[in-house]
Amino acid sequence: MRDLTELTDVAELAWPRLSEALATSGVSMDVLPGDPAQGRSTLLQLQITARSWLGAMALNCGGVVLDSGWLRIYGSPGTAAGPSTGLPGAPPDLPSLAEVNGFPERFDPGWRPPGGLVVGHDVLGGVFVLNGPEPRSVGRPGGPGEVVYFAPDSLRWEALEVGHAAWLNWLLEDGTDHFYDTLRWPGWRGQSGQLKASQGITFFPYLWSAEARRDLPAASRRVLPMAELLGLHRDFATELDSVDPGFLGNV
Repeated sequence: MRDLTELTDVAELAWPRLSEALATSGVSMDVLPGDPAQGRSTLLQLQITARSWLGAMALNCGGVVLDSGWLRIYGSPGTAAGPSTGLPGAPPDLPSLAEVNGFPERFDPGWRPPGGLVVGHDVLGGVFVLNGPEPRSVGRPGGPGEVVYFAPDSLRWEALEVGHAAWLNWLLEDGTDHFYDTLRWPGWRGQSGQLKASQGITFFPYLWSAEARRDLPAASRRVLPMAELLGLHRDFATELDSVDPGFLGNV
């Protein structure tokens, strides 16, 4: 086990590169200020260094609300939102990486995230997870340390075949435009931009249905608490595929 100094006092800190990527991205976003104490606690529990983009995010950033509120990427937020970088009214209730993943209140060297680390949610109830060392043992695709996505339109995990840094860089380079091109509707920015970080959007017919795939703009939409939306997805996945997708995050 490495102590905190070994995790923070490293050569080639990732934050300058990550900070530049955030500042120069053409995607609308709000970057929330971080809580240094919470960030150090997160690094210690995860045993990652500030050389990684994940470590840099946890240590220096309160999280990112990306692409008109469509995607929430978790860090270690302080008590108030920072200055806007394109999206008015960033959600002040963005939870921390530690809260989303149910970290123990005090450092526990034997604790690890169940199945993998939840690093982001989108407004549709999609979940981005960083795989743990044995993803197949928890029924998830991809390799150790790769990001996988629980898709609300299939209720299954999908391998993205990239690590956390490459995933985040892809998002900052307009990766969401292609990734969500069949799941957005006219006026989606106005709707997603008004949501709190604790809220998501559900459809009827449901996103995974043939009816929704045929004509998504015609489907009705309503706002739900994200916790309720994730619970619905988990219940439907278990009922329809007889496969429990596992932990989807605390929100």
